[in-house]
Amino acid sequence: MTSLMVSMMAFIAGVKDRLASEKGATATEYSLLIAFIAFLIIVGVTAFGTALNTWFSDLGVEVGTWDAP
Repeated sequence: MTSLMVSMMAFIAGVKDRLASEKGATATEYSLLIAFIAFLIIVGVTAFGTALNTWFSDLGVEVGTWDAP
């Protein structure tokens, strides 16, 4: 066998061993994932709320400057 083929076989065997030894996600990993998603939702809602508040404030100022017919 060539050295490239031996290297590839060793790499594939290493990947197989790595995948076979994984037991799956634990409750800790799931809780960290949920906490991260909740954090992203909170940051997104806060940013969107601030932008929406600014937009409505600007709209109120704009409408307040209109002359009545």
